[in-house]
Amino acid sequence: MNCIIVDDDILTCKIFEGYVNKSSSLDLIGTYNDSIEARNVITQRKDIDLVILDIQMPEMNGFDFIASLDSPPNIIIISSAEEYALKAFDFNVVDYLLKPVSYGRFCKAVDKTVRYFSKKEITNTDDEEIFIKKGSSLVKLKLRDIIYIEALENYVTLTTSNDKFTIHFTMKAIENQVPSGVFIRVHRSFIINKSMIQTINEGSLDLNVGGTLKNIPVGKSFKDSLLNDINVMAR
Repeated sequence: MNCIIVDDDILTCKIFEGYVNKSSSLDLIGTYNDSIEARNVITQRKDIDLVILDIQMPEMNGFDFIASLDSPPNIIIISSAEEYALKAFDFNVVDYLLKPVSYGRFCKAVDKTVRYFSKKEITNTDDEEIFIKKGSSLVKLKLRDIIYIEALENYVTLTTSNDKFTIHFTMKAIENQVPSGVFIRVHRSFIINKSMIQTINEGSLDLNVGGTLKNIPVGKSFKDSLLNDINVMAR
């Protein structure tokens, strides 16, 4: 992945240049102490896949930087301020790293980014549709409207905010059909839409189903995969 570093602190830039150069997944395109200059590079080149970005910068801070881009690349935030973390995830950043950042923690963030990057083509499902048989009719359904999928013996049910569809399908088969960038299996009987997660508990999670919370069990063998696949603030 092509990446750039954007931070007004020269020492921090040098540290992350070393980290990036050690990573076989990343190609460093440039380092910028000026966020406006970095923005111009992104809009002109169109091939920047990852931005390693500081929040507190003169002229244009990190949040303004992200908001100024029509289609922001993957973003890893590096900051000495913990209080911006929750706001950062509202901007769909991949990870939030608190300075000083160890090389091991950096590698973990890059690995997460690589997973997101490899799924980009299949995660763009806003307009992807399927037809589901309901009675004697075929009903058009947007994939992103499916909140969760539940296994029921030889059938599965697809639940949206206002409807439920039962189809003759195996759980394994439907898991292979839905995009892994949007859906994840959290239990032998449940596949969920990650964007609908409200809270994650010790052995379950809550989904927003038409304004009502639906509690879904999370199997022990699936929990690590779930936590690795979502944005979790960690140092």
